[in-house]
Amino acid sequence: MPLLDDAARVRENAYAPYSDFKVGAALRTASGKVYVGVNVENAAYPEGTCAEAGAIAAMIADGELEIVELAVIADAPRPVAPCGGCRQKIAEFAAPETEVTMATTRGERKTVTVAELLPGAFESGDMEHGKG
Repeated sequence: MPLLDDAARVRENAYAPYSDFKVGAALRTASGKVYVGVNVENAAYPEGTCAEAGAIAAMIADGELEIVELAVIADAPRPVAPCGGCRQKIAEFAAPETEVTMATTRGERKTVTVAELLPGAFESGDMEHGKG
């Protein structure tokens, strides 16, 4: 899976001196472009960023708005799902049927849809109460 290969390659650049838990993410947009991201830790621990958020930020900075596929990889005993905040970020730019592949560095994979990853996602339409 080329997208997973991109995530695995960029994972090596993650900045994780505190947890030593490096994560890489790669996403493909509707135009076919691929954007990558890594987790970046900070001594003020909650101030770090996730790999998925980095890839999404790169996508937005380049003017793209639609994720059609996403892959995430970490050195873990099982495929690790994106955190709750990243699930919501992914749902903002991906259709419910968009596939998200989670993998370990040892080759284990699990693929789910965005809808399976975040059932009941908060959407822009949920803010319609004040309009009209």
